[in-house]
Amino acid sequence: MRGEMFTAGEGSMSQKLLFVCLGNICRSPAAEGITNYLLQSSGHEGDILCDSAGTAAYHIGSPPDRRMQQVAQRYGLELHGRARQIHPLDLREFDLILAMDRQNYRDILSLDPQRKYAEKVRLICSYCRSHTDEEVPDPYYGGEAGFHYVIELLWDACSGLLESLIPGIQCPPLPSRT
Repeated sequence: MRGEMFTAGEGSMSQKLLFVCLGNICRSPAAEGITNYLLQSSGHEGDILCDSAGTAAYHIGSPPDRRMQQVAQRYGLELHGRARQIHPLDLREFDLILAMDRQNYRDILSLDPQRKYAEKVRLICSYCRSHTDEEVPDPYYGGEAGFHYVIELLWDACSGLLESLIPGIQCPPLPSRT
C-alpha cells in the first residue's frame, strides 16, 4: 500500500487532507505547512485543502512548537494554526487522514470502531520517495537535529503524497537551510 493513489470522492471540488500526530504542535503542523508550501510553489494552491490535528488534548489552542517554527523558518516555511484534537467527524469530512506514526494510526482508527472510514487513514511515510522510515519520529523531547530531520523526512513524504494525488505535479526540492 506504499504510496498508493487516492482520489477524492465524486463531486469534490478540492481534496481535503488531515495530518495527525500526538499533540498537533510539531509533526502534523509541519506536514500541513510543507504541503501548503509545495502546493503553492507548484502552482496548485487551492487544489487541495490541508489541516492538522492531534490524537491527544495536551496542547489544544497552542500554536506550533517554537522549536519547530524556528527550524521550519530556516527552510523558508511558515507554520500556522492552533492545536486541536481530531474528532470522529473528521473521518467523514476529510478525504485522506495521514498519521505520523503507528500509534497515531491506531488512535485514529479507534474513533471508527465500525471501520467505515479505515481506507482513508494512511501512514504519511508510505509516500516517502527516498527515506525508508516507516514513521515520523517525534522531535518534542530531543534537540534541534531531530526537528531538522522531521522537516527533511516530511518534505520527502509530502512530495510523494502530492505526486500521487496530482498527476504531473513538480514539487520543488527541499530548500537549503539558512
